[in-house]
Amino acid sequence: MLIRSIILSRSRKHQSLANFFAGSAFASPENANSSIVKLAEEGYVASYLVNSCGLSAADANSASKKVHFDDIDKPNTVLNFLEKQGFSKTEIAELVRKKPKLLLANHEKFLLPKIEFFLQLAGFTKEDALTTLSKHPHFLACSVKHRLAPVFNYAKDVIGTVKAQALLRHGSWAFNIDPNDRLIPNVEYLRELGVPINCIELALFHCGNIFSQEPIKFREVVEEVKQMGIDPTKTMFIMAIEARSGKSTLELWDKCYQVYSKWGWSKDDIYMAFRKHPHCMLLSEKKISETLDFLVNMLGRDPCSVAHFPTIIMYNLEKRIIPRCSVVHLLSLKGLVKKDWSLTSVLAPAERVFMERYVTKYTKQVPQIYDIYQGKKLESVVGH
Repeated sequence: MLIRSIILSRSRKHQSLANFFAGSAFASPENANSSIVKLAEEGYVASYLVNSCGLSAADANSASKKVHFDDIDKPNTVLNFLEKQGFSKTEIAELVRKKPKLLLANHEKFLLPKIEFFLQLAGFTKEDALTTLSKHPHFLACSVKHRLAPVFNYAKDVIGTVKAQALLRHGSWAFNIDPNDRLIPNVEYLRELGVPINCIELALFHCGNIFSQEPIKFREVVEEVKQMGIDPTKTMFIMAIEARSGKSTLELWDKCYQVYSKWGWSKDDIYMAFRKHPHCMLLSEKKISETLDFLVNMLGRDPCSVAHFPTIIMYNLEKRIIPRCSVVHLLSLKGLVKKDWSLTSVLAPAERVFMERYVTKYTKQVPQIYDIYQGKKLESVVGH
């Protein structure tokens, strides 16, 4: 009641502003009143989200633009329901932050069936179910009959119950796909081709969106990838399908192709790199250009040689490529390592291995080597 009184009071004060704007050449009375009503609603909702749901002011302000109500009876009913189900205050805040429209849902018809699905059909513990739903509230918007249950049952048959449960915990995109028209036909096509279960698991867990394509289109993409010479039994096959699926992804692929071409890569170079690491065709122009600029113009490497080891381009330039290459380049100038050192042998090893092999080992001969690795003296190394 206190919040309602405050909002009503503010609305009365803003009415004079509405009258002022009504006479303005820039707004009609209807538009002015509409804007103020909307402002009052958002302020009312935001206050409720902070005081009753535990959201921060910034999150409440953002969420208030996605849900509108002028009566707290329905939201209160939903909050009480969530509390009785066992959701913690932190979990409720997370749910509301991600899906504020849940506050207006019919808890018996809309929310309860999803919770019962996790407990009864999926076999989750109560704690596990609530934790999963708070992390992935989009499940609360999925139909149990048409999405959650059929996808889960199919996943159990393909990868087993434990991993099917893990798909839910992971928030897999697969549960957003129509199972009968798209997901199942597309997965079955991969199985017919001999794609191993571990690769199908990879797709379901990390790039389930590839199965959202119409089966005809999906088969075209798969055939295209096969024609590129990528082995269907390897994980790269799934990664390649992902890189060739979807309009936005294909547009990015084309841009990457153009960038690599500008750096002198031939079509064969680009396709070879794609076969070795498909995600090299899903990078930004800036990432590709900055990495090749350092490797070519600062280290003097042949740009086409990098195509043989496309994984190199995937590494972080500032945190991995520059500091590591700077250290080894200096060591080569001092004759401590061979001048034709391999980029992969320097960039691929784990941090501990690199430190032992190239930093700790040479601290006596090159006292400043640690500072160079930390990025404090790069200008004295590269370019020489």
